[in-house]
Amino acid sequence: MMANGTLTMGHIIAQTKGNLVSNMDNDKVLMSINSGKYYNLGGIGGKIWELIETPVSVEEIVAALTVEYEVGTAECSSQVLAFLHNLLQEQLIEANVGAGIHSK
Repeated sequence: MMANGTLTMGHIIAQTKGNLVSNMDNDKVLMSINSGKYYNLGGIGGKIWELIETPVSVEEIVAALTVEYEVGTAECSSQVLAFLHNLLQEQLIEANVGAGIHSK
């Protein structure tokens, strides 16, 4: 897990277990079985959720989003890191430093 609580581009991100996800219009809606809370991830948040189905680096997430959407790398990085930080605070994802890319 993270030592200082700050996510970086090198962190490996993966979904935690115990979440139910459904598509609602163009958004993804998630329910945490552990907390009983519901979350609307939105369209782009839903895309990020799909990308982290298997462990992937923040850098790879940003690269995928900048290809798919018209957004610069710096802006995308900032927004992705903030979004992932929120998911981490809610214990919806795990973040590890650089080891175990693409393995569970």
